[in-house]
Amino acid sequence: MGHVNNANYLNWVQDAVIAHWEKIAPPQAVAAHLWVALKHEITYRKPAFLDDEVIATVILEKVHGARAFYDTVITRGEEVLAEVKSSWCCIDAETLRPARLAEDIKRAFLGNCAAAD
Repeated sequence: MGHVNNANYLNWVQDAVIAHWEKIAPPQAVAAHLWVALKHEITYRKPAFLDDEVIATVILEKVHGARAFYDTVITRGEEVLAEVKSSWCCIDAETLRPARLAEDIKRAFLGNCAAAD
């Protein structure tokens, strides 16, 4: 049918969430932590096609323990193609075990979002 596979949406969300983390967090935190997707809930509004240029906009809703909760909106121009709610687990890059963020990193990461544990 010419539209993209569901995996494309997941890749867009993953790329956007990781880019958000890498842009906001200090370099030492980026090096020390990895993020693993735990859950995605996608609401499809309109199909995306193979040659579409899309934008994935992320909003960090809250951080609770080692988990972060995001809302992502995928658009093509002014059209909303999909809305995605996802949860992610912060992993210590060395031990590969779940890791809570330090309070100063959490504050920088959350920015204006006041929802933290």
